[in-house]
Amino acid sequence: MKRILVLCTGNSCRSQIAEGYLKHFAGDRAEVFSAGIETHGVNPRAIRIMKEDGIDISHHTSNHIDEYRDMSFDYVITVCDHAREHCPYFPSEAETFHHNFPDPARATGSEEDIMEAFRITRELIKTYCKQFVADHI
Repeated sequence: MKRILVLCTGNSCRSQIAEGYLKHFAGDRAEVFSAGIETHGVNPRAIRIMKEDGIDISHHTSNHIDEYRDMSFDYVITVCDHAREHCPYFPSEAETFHHNFPDPARATGSEEDIMEAFRITRELIKTYCKQFVADHI
């Protein structure tokens, strides 16, 4: 079974969404974890937009990368430039991947505008994760 770690800055939106989709698409063929270089808690809007697509991430927790220092991974995926550039050295033989997704938590405007930004990011991450699983799992 493959082991995947998804990294982002605060482990609140993008990495949580990716964790949800990677688990969904990989099923029992992979163990998926997510973490941040900081922890900001799981964003309620991320939970809501994933629920719209039938995936429940309400049980996810926001974890710090240090929690996974003693684990080995096959793949480490960074989902934002900040995490890629500022992630402390992570001793691993994992194959690394990077894709900078827009941060929906930075969206402004009405609640509907913000939710639309979350949906756009969700769809980008969903497409990426589906392809990642097809290519690597």
